[in-house]
Amino acid sequence: MFHKVLVANRGAVAARVLRALAEMGVRSVAVYSDADAGAPYLEMAGESYAIGAAPARESYLNQDALLEVVRDSRADGVHPGYGFLAENAAFAQKVADAGARFIGPSPKWIDAMGHKTRARELAAAYGMPMSSGSGVLPMENDAILAAARKIGFPVLVKPAGGGGGIGMLPARDEAELAVAVERSRSMAIRGFGNAEVYLERLIERPRHVEFQVLGDAHGAARHLYERDCSTQRRNQKVIEEAPAPGIGRGEAGAMAERIADIMRGMGYDNIGTVEMLYGADGSFSFLEMNTRLQVEHGVTELVTGVDLVQAQIRSAAGERLSAILPEQIELAGHAIQARVYAEDPKNFYPSPGRLSVFRPPQDAAVRVDTGFAEGREVTPHYDPMLAKVIVRAGGRDRAIDGLIVALESFAIEGVKHNIPAVLAVLRSEPFRAGRVHTGLIPEVLAGKN
Repeated sequence: MFHKVLVANRGAVAARVLRALAEMGVRSVAVYSDADAGAPYLEMAGESYAIGAAPARESYLNQDALLEVVRDSRADGVHPGYGFLAENAAFAQKVADAGARFIGPSPKWIDAMGHKTRARELAAAYGMPMSSGSGVLPMENDAILAAARKIGFPVLVKPAGGGGGIGMLPARDEAELAVAVERSRSMAIRGFGNAEVYLERLIERPRHVEFQVLGDAHGAARHLYERDCSTQRRNQKVIEEAPAPGIGRGEAGAMAERIADIMRGMGYDNIGTVEMLYGADGSFSFLEMNTRLQVEHGVTELVTGVDLVQAQIRSAAGERLSAILPEQIELAGHAIQARVYAEDPKNFYPSPGRLSVFRPPQDAAVRVDTGFAEGREVTPHYDPMLAKVIVRAGGRDRAIDGLIVALESFAIEGVKHNIPAVLAVLRSEPFRAGRVHTGLIPEVLAGKN
């Protein structure tokens, strides 16, 4: 097991990992930018180090500063959390070169799955179900048009160098294609430093269903079932739940086993999430793989009883899955999570400011993951997520009702927030009936449901 772990992240992410380390009896190191000096998560760490100015590129993305803390603190492990450098193969390799262990997949897997077209090719070679798509698009308009015609309109233009919904643009005909490709390339270079884009067949009103996997360094890999992350705004997840509603357990379980078999065949060696689109015809198709812990991992933890952060750390420390996970993982009840953002609920624009009131729900049955406290500043430098609110109950309806009560009791003043929009979705008839899809939020807010 690790002697001391540096958590290379901030806020609620860092707090979640620091809590797991404390429960495991592992010493911890936190880092902070100028904007996060005095932040609540720092009190959870055994040591803390300043790493730079507020902008992420000058602090949390500053690999040299983080590696200097690794050396100064004598940490033998680095947990990247989720976000920032969690899927950066070069950083993972630098951690290894510095004599520490990166708590995540091997750099080769981060690199293989980080480029979306190469990941599709690799996954397809191992038998992953796929929708039709292209390779990286050339610059010539005629070749781009030929690729789209081969797939068939409508198509989706996507950046090859990163995910998270950034730069995903639909093109329903040839007239829209050139504009979408140009815009996607521009967004990709700003978001990922890589202008490469590719095409996928656009699945209308799809569901976004992802499968949690965990591997070890000894050739084992298992799944921990699925989550439904369909309820999104602008391709960004807002409400997540486990298990996925409206999909038969036999169907979901068979897909989960198939994915675990594929990961085992590949030799995948730590935590990961295989993201799939689920069409109206009941078919799954590969979307991408995230080689890290997910923001929404808490819903899986609540229905499986497995602490995924501790499992990830133990796998990175060299333990076998047979020792980490129970022999049989059973689903218990239903869990649902809402992401609470500091943003205008009408247009989802960020709303930075000082939290004059910040009182999360106090019910012991409600899990709240947050890195904020009353009086803290929500800065424009980082993601505006204030908290994740998670509820588990014996069934989906009761879980939804519990989440509604929890969100209604969440007092926030000083910034705008998205709770009114989330409540509108939770109360809508399509959501209650389990008829979720990636376009549900704008439909509900536009009064179409």
